[in-house]
Amino acid sequence: MSDFYSQVYEIVRLIPPGRVTTYGAIAKALGSGKSSRLVGYAMNNSHVIKPHVPAHRVVNRNGLLTGKHHFTGGISMKDLLAAEGVVVDGDIIINFQMVFWDPMIEL
Repeated sequence: MSDFYSQVYEIVRLIPPGRVTTYGAIAKALGSGKSSRLVGYAMNNSHVIKPHVPAHRVVNRNGLLTGKHHFTGGISMKDLLAAEGVVVDGDIIINFQMVFWDPMIEL
């Protein structure tokens, strides 16, 4: 696993339940603002990483659940977020600005 991926996972593990962040916010916090796609690749790989990485808390810049296709095993990304109190309609977080967690501010 790359050092960049490890750093991504460390940040994602810090996102509190009921909050979300974006691929771009993580990339920016790591000093690689143009690496949003690489953060997405890390999230795709995160389902096999120990300790657990709460990848369901990472969405695109508009609050869209773009990573939902990578959740298998009966529990969807939407269900995981809803269980934490995040309101999702279709594939978009309704109260996105209220639940957005910015690692640049929080860390």
